[in-house]
Amino acid sequence: MFLMRFDMRAPGFGHSESTELYAAALEFAEWGEKKGCLQIVLSEHHASEDGYLPSPLVLASAMAGRTRTLPIQIAALVLPLHDPIRLAEEMSVLDILSGGRVSYVLAVGYRPEEYAMFGQSFSGRGQRMEASIEALRSAWKGEPFVYDGRAVHVTPAPHTLGGPALLMGGNSAVVARRAARFGLGMIAGGINRDLERIYLEACNDLGTPPGFFVNPEPGAITAGFVSEDPDRTWSEIGPYLLHDANLYGRWMGEESARKTGQWASSVEELRAAQGIYRILTPDQAVDHIRAKGIWVTHPLCGGIPPALAWPSLELLTDKVLPQIQPSESATR
Repeated sequence: MFLMRFDMRAPGFGHSESTELYAAALEFAEWGEKKGCLQIVLSEHHASEDGYLPSPLVLASAMAGRTRTLPIQIAALVLPLHDPIRLAEEMSVLDILSGGRVSYVLAVGYRPEEYAMFGQSFSGRGQRMEASIEALRSAWKGEPFVYDGRAVHVTPAPHTLGGPALLMGGNSAVVARRAARFGLGMIAGGINRDLERIYLEACNDLGTPPGFFVNPEPGAITAGFVSEDPDRTWSEIGPYLLHDANLYGRWMGEESARKTGQWASSVEELRAAQGIYRILTPDQAVDHIRAKGIWVTHPLCGGIPPALAWPSLELLTDKVLPQIQPSESATR
């Protein structure tokens, strides 16, 4: 019924250090597994002034060690920034440690400064993405092969036959067609409403069975919070949500950010946008889950202190989900 997202921002104005936020993220993961969380989602960015998570595989490994069955998805992994051979090894080991619970949404990214930081060509990122996907797939066959003129043999083999589950992420027609060409499903960002049609047409033209495809409706909630008093909670965590929106807005550009409700100059404007950031009462959250089938929360969004994050999660599991999930007696 619910997902939890983490990107580990820790802005300078916040009251929590990265050490506290990372410790809390591990606690939330362990707690979420016990409460029926469907999946943890981790993201990747670099050269962010607020410490945005740069090493999602490391955090995923720590979370996998604190849980037993909870799926973890890295969405998105900016694949062209990595050496695919070294990455294939790390993903293989994490697949073994987690029992195959970690999946990946691969993306080319959209920030030139990240490519500059790693000495990679921003304009050539699409070509590097495709070569990297092919390298990962070859690596996980367990046999020696040649990549970029190098003799390669990646061991140990991953727990999952053929390697961890991969999806494509992005918002352009080029990405949708690339997903079809590589036989991958796709997760988009709710910005381009034509993507599913483009993806399905490309699959049909290639004779490729379509994969899992998600493109959220504009303004879909991806940072949802539950409160008995939304006005009070907006006053408490609104500045953190605004910080998150402002940085994403700067990275994405105004046109895309307005479509997702991430373009605002004040907490009041962000709240009025009715975009991805929402604070709902328990009854409103029940209605939302009944209509959409899922609740996506972002407990530490923008560096929200853990003490302010817990009440929303506890309301979700204590007052919202019991109204939706069948009672234990009804399922016997």
